[in-house]
Formats: sequence, structure tokens, C-alpha cells
Amino acid sequence: MRSGDWDPGHYLTYADERARPFLDLLARVPASAPGRVVDLGCGPGTLTALLARRWPDAHVLGVDASAAMVQRARELEGVEGLEVRHADLRDWAAEPGDPVDVLVTNATLQWVPGHLALLPTLVSRLAPGGLLALQVPGNQDAPSHALLRRLGAREPYAEHLVGVAFPRAHDPADYLEVLAGAGCTVEAWETTYLHVLTGPDPVLTWVSATGARPTLDALPDDLRPAFVEAYRAALAEAYPPGEHGTVLPFRRVFAVARRG
Repeated sequence: MRSGDWDPGHYLTYADERARPFLDLLARVPASAPGRVVDLGCGPGTLTALLARRWPDAHVLGVDASAAMVQRARELEGVEGLEVRHADLRDWAAEPGDPVDVLVTNATLQWVPGHLALLPTLVSRLAPGGLLALQVPGNQDAPSHALLRRLGAREPYAEHLVGVAFPRAHDPADYLEVLAGAGCTVEAWETTYLHVLTGPDPVLTWVSATGARPTLDALPDDLRPAFVEAYRAALAEAYPPGEHGTVLPFRRVFAVARRG
């Protein structure tokens, strides 16, 4: 699958809203004093730094496949105990290494095709009693994504979008089944957040930094403006502004698994 690199500044436009699922996930991780903590898909590192602050005696490693995100995250390496590595999380999972006490992956696995099959490998990296905490967007059928796929299937765009990455996730029951089958005690759930966004075209601003980013990056420069304008108009109709802002319903799927 093809995709360009990430834009940390654009991604952080709605940083507070994007942080809420991470904080809700972290609140359900019952670890008191882990020695080794890993964040797979650490992005710009702002949330990874929270792990280092929560567990100040732990060694915290952030891993991300985006060079731009890693560069931004390395600006935070002054946080005590925090290290950042540029790597694909699948490569990290396959390499030998010390057992991990807490393994976090937040809004990342949806970009890994067939990631359910990867979960037992992630569990194998845990120490006995170690915890795997994951969160993925579960909104691939929302208008924001359905409109993107529909528009991208039209000409003259379709020929340029063959093989472009789209986020894919599963239901909580799917994660529970796989993780339990890997020998874990599992808690799984979902939450739909109602983000109230402000500013011009806020849903376009949100999704163009994440789910729509590979599609927009893949389009030729001469086609991208017309595509963005058509997508903007469709999003504005699907998510009309209200008295207090534009409401973006956003479903998230969570699981916390303890290795037996």
C-alpha cells in the first residue's frame, strides 16, 4: 500500500480531541510500577510523554514508522526515561528483546493490514502478567470515510488510488476473541465520542490529517484541488454546522489484555 509521510503539525490541530481516547484507555491500564513500557505508533510523542510521566521509573520506548513523526517525537526525548525509535511496529514485534510490562498501541493498528493476526505476536512480547492496551478508530463506515471511498472510485481519480491505504478496524468482540485465544484475560469495549469542532471545514481538517491523508497524498497535483473541493462539499453536507459547532461522531474500539 502507498502512503506519504505524516504531517505532525496538521495531525496536532485537534490534539485535545485526539488525546481523549488515549487517556480513557490509559485509565483502564492497572499497572502500578512497570519497568519497561512500549508505545507502538507513538506519532509526535506528545501522548508517549504522558506514559513516562505516569511511570517515572520506567523505560519508555516510542516506535513509529513515520520519519517526520519520529523527528517531532525526538524533540521530547528530554523527558526522563523516554526513547524514540524509527521502525515499523511489525519489525519491532518480530525482533528478540526484553519482556515488556505495558505495551500500548493507540490509533495505529488500523493501518496494519491483517493486524488481528499480529496480536498473538504482540502478546508474546509481554512479560508474564504484562498488559497490552490498544485503541483503534471504528468509524470506517462513517460518512467521512464512505464519501472518501465513493469519490475516490470515480474517474479521473480511481486510477491513481489503486493500492492506497485505507484504515480498517474490527469490533470489540473480535479483539477479545483473538486476545483471549492468545492466553490473556481481556476487557474490550467501544465508545462513540461527539467531538464539537469549530472553524471552517473542521471535518475536512480532521480527516485530511489522518484517514484521508494517504488518498490525498496519492493524487497528482493537478487533480487534488478538484477532489478536495468535492470532498469538502460532501463533508459539509454530511456534517452541517450547528449553533455550537460541527458535531463529529467518532467511534473508538478499545481492549486491555493481561498475559496469563
